[in-house]
Amino acid sequence: MIAYLQGRLSEKYPTHVVIECQGVGYEVHISLHTYGQLGDQEQIKLLTHLHIKEDSHTLYGFCDDFERSLFRLLLTVSGIGTNTARTMLSSVSPNELKDAVIREDVRLIQSIKGIGAKTAQRIILDLKDKMIKLTGDSKSVTLPHNTNKEEALSALEILGFSRKSAEPILEKIDQANPGLTVEDLIKMTLKQI
Repeated sequence: MIAYLQGRLSEKYPTHVVIECQGVGYEVHISLHTYGQLGDQEQIKLLTHLHIKEDSHTLYGFCDDFERSLFRLLLTVSGIGTNTARTMLSSVSPNELKDAVIREDVRLIQSIKGIGAKTAQRIILDLKDKMIKLTGDSKSVTLPHNTNKEEALSALEILGFSRKSAEPILEKIDQANPGLTVEDLIKMTLKQI
């Protein structure tokens, strides 16, 4: 197993990089998140995951261990392959993905290309406990996404307001006034929409 590669960044594209190590150029597939983290560095170090199939050996690279751990967890879910896992980590940040799984946000996970409703539910079912263990503390993740806020958001959607327009307003109100009831959250949001 190749744990990491450290060397000169020879080529850089949004989907892959070539790292020259001791005269050998390694093609490493990356997510858009890792691509953004690389910046303009000439010397880089990427943590890697080697995926071996009958007809290929493919390296996947990550800027940090957390992203690599998420990638490996995603591969344990039936129906999720390396390309889908990389697409997921390119569509949302590793922290957003982790939070979505822990708070069971099927809608966000399903919004990722190639992920249907059943797959999103399977990801949550298979990975929620593992994600909580990975981060070590579920309270820090679930606290900002309280049920009152979620209920208020659902009610506003039923009233005909789009989630996209209502959520930022609701978020600001909830942060400024923690502990409001669902009714108060809805009333205050309606005044600002």
